[in-house]
Formats: sequence, C-alpha cells, structure tokens
Amino acid sequence: MKRIIVIVLITVILACALCLVACESKSDKEYIGIISAMDNEIAALIEEAQIDRIDEICGTKYYVGTLRGKNVVISKSGIGKVYVTAGATTLLNSYSISSVIFTGIAGGVAEGTNVLDEVIATRLIEHDYGLLSNDGFVWRSGDPGFGNQEGEYYYCDEALVDLAYASAVQVLGAAHVFKGTVATGDQFIANEEYVARLQRDYDTYACEMEGAAVAKICIANDKPFVVIRALSDKADGLAHESYADFGDVAANNSCKIVIAMLEALGNE
Repeated sequence: MKRIIVIVLITVILACALCLVACESKSDKEYIGIISAMDNEIAALIEEAQIDRIDEICGTKYYVGTLRGKNVVISKSGIGKVYVTAGATTLLNSYSISSVIFTGIAGGVAEGTNVLDEVIATRLIEHDYGLLSNDGFVWRSGDPGFGNQEGEYYYCDEALVDLAYASAVQVLGAAHVFKGTVATGDQFIANEEYVARLQRDYDTYACEMEGAAVAKICIANDKPFVVIRALSDKADGLAHESYADFGDVAANNSCKIVIAMLEALGNE
C-alpha cells in the first residue's frame, strides 16, 4: 500500500513539474523562433546565446534563452519536410513565438550565384509536389486550404526579408547576397538537368529541403517568417564534394546573418 502511495505521489509531482514547464513556455514572454535542419546550422547561435534551459519535446531539443538581447528559442528540426513540419508545429504550440527565422544551407540554382553566396527567400515553392506517371512528372500548385493563399507560392514577410537582406549585405557584401524564389523538395539535388528545370520553371535561386514546409506552418498560424540560405554547393554533379568542403562555412555565415538581424532589431 505504501509503495502505491509513493508511486502516486511521484506521478503527481512529475505531472506538476511538466505543467510548470508548459506554463512557463506559453507565458506572456514572446520569443523569436530560430529553426535549422542540422547541428552545424545553429552551432554558432547556441554558442553565442545565453541559454536558460533546454526543453526536450518529442526527441527535439529547444534551446530557450537570449541572443543579442532578444528572447529566442533555437531548435534543430532534422532534415526534410516531415521533420521540419513537426519541429515548427511543436515550436509554435509550445512557446509564444512572435516570428520565425529559418537558417541553413542550400544548393545554388540561379546563374550568377556562387558557393558561399546568400539567398534570402522572398517566396518558396514545393518543386516535388505533383503527379508522377508514365508520362512524366506534372507539378501541381499548393493546397489553398492549408495556409497557401497564393495557391502556388508561399511568401515571406516583407519586413523580415528586408532585414535579412540588409544584415546579409552587412556580413558578406552586396555582391554575394540575392533575393528570390527558393524551391523545397525532399531530395538533395546534384543534377544539372534538374537544376535547369528549377531555374526555368520557377525562377529559382536556391533549392533545399525544408523552407516551404516552415512557410506552410507559419502562414497557417499567422506568424511572420523568413528563410535565409547560404549556398554550400551548386546542386550539380559536384554538389556532394562542394557540400563537404563548404557546408560548415556556409552554415556559419547564415548564423552570422541571424545574429546581425537580432542586433538590428535591438537597435530599433
């Protein structure tokens, strides 16, 4: 009997502790949510931040604290649309998020862009959403019932785009920063023919695996967002080698841009 009472008491204490964490997470304090797909894409941010606590929810760690005087929640979702959809949804449901910044690396698509350049997404599209039949692949527009009011593209917040662009220019110089369409799909692209198609069909500047999914969740929750991408490769036949050589440098550049964005917000 005593053992049962002890177990019940422990259960109640744990439940209360979880409730306290949940209440604290959803307090009146607002946070800027910063999401990436991989550890190296947020490593510099975590190192620079003052981390108050680390919440682990469904296997994902959420670093809660301040960075350059701004309240932030930083998380690594994992690679691909499924993982980042889960991570972004958990972020918005667990914390009072004012806006979302997605940071990371991508493959360059547009002519004139080079490895280590930066692309600030003005809009995003799912390039792998469609019908694959014996006649080939036919792209279909997004589902208007799930946050995509344009039917085809997901548009980033204009003010955040301008802030990200100005911050990227500050870090890298204007010659290395571009604004435009970013294409999202669940493939690491290393194919010149497919790159040409992305450029031709969608006027794409970069391709990656998470941005449009983040956009869907943010639009559905009425949260402003921006996606910033450093080019680690050109999504061509040499993409794997280029990624291995420049992935960490590109990821670190995007972290520097996020920090510059937060510093600029602190000066407003």
